[in-house]
Amino acid sequence: MTTPIEPPAPSAKSTPLRPGRKLGPIADGVGSVHRAWLEPLRSNYLDSGLTLSDLSLKVPLAKSKISELLRGTGLYPRWEIIFSLSTQLQMPSWPLYRLWRQAALEAQKSSDWVDRSGDKAAVTTAQTPPLDHRAFQALAENDYRLYAQVFLDDDQRDTAVSNTFDILWLRWNEALASPDTRRYAWNTLRTTVMARTPHIDGWPEFGAAAFDTVALRQLTTETERIRQVEESLQLFRAMSRLPAQQLDVMVLRQLYGIHPERVSTLLGVPLAAVRSGERHAAHFLESVICPAPETEGNTT
Repeated sequence: MTTPIEPPAPSAKSTPLRPGRKLGPIADGVGSVHRAWLEPLRSNYLDSGLTLSDLSLKVPLAKSKISELLRGTGLYPRWEIIFSLSTQLQMPSWPLYRLWRQAALEAQKSSDWVDRSGDKAAVTTAQTPPLDHRAFQALAENDYRLYAQVFLDDDQRDTAVSNTFDILWLRWNEALASPDTRRYAWNTLRTTVMARTPHIDGWPEFGAAAFDTVALRQLTTETERIRQVEESLQLFRAMSRLPAQQLDVMVLRQLYGIHPERVSTLLGVPLAAVRSGERHAAHFLESVICPAPETEGNTT
C-alpha cells in the first residue's frame, strides 16, 4: 500500500567529540512542556560540536549557567537567553518560543515576566515549517485531534496537538532520519497527550469520553442513555489497561471507526500489526467485561 508520506531511509549521524566534562541528564523534576523544548535544544547542542565554553563566548551567560540551563536546573531561563542559544544552534525560534512561553506560564511565571523577558529578543511569526512538515501536518492533524479528544478536554486537546507539531518542527531532521517518520510523529503525539492525561494507578483515565460516544448520541430515552454510559465506562476502564499500541488501535478503530489501512499509516506500523493488535485487544476486553463463568469441579 502506498502511504501519504513514505518514511525516508534513516541516515547515519555521529555525535561530535568535545573536550571537557560530559553534559549531565535533564533533571527529574522538569515539566513535560519544559522538557519538550529543552530536549531538542540539547540535541542541537550535542550535534553542533560546540562546547559550553564556545557558547559562553557567544551567549551572555556563564558556562556553568548554560550547563544548568541545558539540564533544566536553576531558575527558569529568560527568553532572550534561549533565543541567543537557538540562534547559535540554528534552530527555528517561533516553535521554540511557543513551547518556552507555555512552560513559563505553567512554571507560575507571570505574563508580565514572560513579556519582559523577551524585550531584547523579538520573535518573528513569519517563520514557516519545512514543506514536508506542513504536508504531514495537513494529512495527520485531524486524526491526531480525534485521538487527543478521547483523553483531554477541548482546550487541552488543541494545546497537545499544537505542541506536538511544534516539537516535530524543532526535531524534524531527527524525525526524517528515524526508521519511520510516521511512527516518530505518533510517539511524539502520544507522549504529549499522555503527559496531560490524568492517570489512576498508572493507567490513563479517559472515562469522560463515555459521555460523548456515537452510540450515546443515537439514543433518545434517559434510561437508554444511562445504561449506555455505564457500559462505556466499563469498556473504557478495561481499555485503559491495554498495552500502548493496542490501546491506540482500539481508540482509532472502535471509537472512531477509522479504516485499518489508515490506522497503519497514522501509527507507522504494519497493517498486520494493526489487525493483530485489534484481535488481541478485543479478546482481552471480552475476558474482562464478560468473563467465563466459574465451573465447579467434579463432585462425583
